[in-house]
Amino acid sequence: MKHMVDVQVVLATWQDMEDVFEDPDEAAERLNTVLHMVYDRAEEDIEIERLEKLLAHTWSIWHQDDNLLYVNDDDLLDWVDHLLATWDDADNLD
Repeated sequence: MKHMVDVQVVLATWQDMEDVFEDPDEAAERLNTVLHMVYDRAEEDIEIERLEKLLAHTWSIWHQDDNLLYVNDDDLLDWVDHLLATWDDADNLD
């Protein structure tokens, strides 16, 4: 079901990031990296609504986080893996 979600729709642009970051291009690239990580690491048969919520949650967490430009890819992958592993436990089913 994952293939039915177009990750391109949720990707950030520099305009989305310019009010928060000194380098909005880099911030958009980093946020897009995290969004792609969530998409890529989600199971192929994930429910569409669940994946959309995961992507929206990722956007809301990272789009204004000052640490976005400083977190390395390994730490982001750890964050993504934790998100995917604990999503149901965090009562995010609504």
